Amino acid sequence: MEHVAGPDVSVNETSVCIVDDTGRIVREAKVASEPNALLTVLNNPTDRFKRIRTTVAVALQRSRRSKSAGDLC
Repeated sequence: MEHVAGPDVSVNETSVCIVDDTGRIVREAKVASEPNALLTVLNNPTDRFKRIRTTVAVALQRSRRSKSAGDLC
């Protein structure tokens, strides 16, 4: 069965939700926002990832747009 990982990245901590192809949550984890900590979750041999989706890029784009529009200090 293939899985999809959805890490939600913040400055200090990353939450990872792993779901199977039916949408059932297989596993949830919280790790430090560091590459090696995230790799321990994503390199689990029992998970076969079809894709890994993250929301950090969207958050960064919104932040950049807001800064350029003068909304943030």
